[in-house]
Amino acid sequence: MRATDRRRQTVNLAKWDESVPLHVASPSYDVPGFLKGRNTLEEVEVRELGPVRGKSLLHLQCHFGMDTLSWARLGAQVTGVDFSPAAVRQARQLARRAGLPARFVRSNLYDVPAKKLGTFDVVYTAKGAICWLPDLTAWGRIIRQHLRPGGVFYFLEDTAISDLFENEGPVEDLRFVHSYFRRDAIREEFDGTYATDRKMRHRVSYSWIHPTSEVLGALLDAGLLLEAVHEFPFSYWRKFPFMRQDTRGYWHLTRDDGRIPLMWSIRARAPM
Repeated sequence: MRATDRRRQTVNLAKWDESVPLHVASPSYDVPGFLKGRNTLEEVEVRELGPVRGKSLLHLQCHFGMDTLSWARLGAQVTGVDFSPAAVRQARQLARRAGLPARFVRSNLYDVPAKKLGTFDVVYTAKGAICWLPDLTAWGRIIRQHLRPGGVFYFLEDTAISDLFENEGPVEDLRFVHSYFRRDAIREEFDGTYATDRKMRHRVSYSWIHPTSEVLGALLDAGLLLEAVHEFPFSYWRKFPFMRQDTRGYWHLTRDDGRIPLMWSIRARAPM
């Protein structure tokens, strides 16, 4: 990774560390509901990945572990990795409070191979993860290195197309603000985060837009075999202010519903 991108990730880390206690307390994460048994995984990812009982699962970029522990509730033997020390501490505490077995490791994604975590039946990453990564070629290699022969990689994310539009402030319709083929980082400065309006000391963050071809290319170049790629006209979160929620909990555009893909998934397999 370039030195510039390392510095940008250091800036991001400061904001994520500060955000962790705010997210834990945020109603949108609903930690009390999780402790009472709520599963935080989306129906589509549980269905598309399939049964995980008895399987080892590595969750890359796990934040403070709610999705990781939701896979544990479904019977997986889970390991979560995140670059934020605050997130890993909270994940370990949450696992104890929920009475769920789990291993949480602090590591920048690109340094995960040095942790010698072994190989897994499943590698999983989802919902707002890859936009924080500058280099997907290395990401693909790391996924491949941690999959056993025949192991499955699963991914559920925002589409790059949906990342092109303004989603902050009094937005009332789709309005382009970014380029699909932008290569450099996007610098943003906000008081809070997607889950809190609390003013934060660390306001700056950097993110990256990754076109579909870049994501798929990184996995194919790493030697993974694609099994399924799906696109959806709804999102797992309220990405734009002008969205409505359906009975399943998914968010739709109130204008031009179905006009663009908002969410997509990938299922790939390591060769035997």
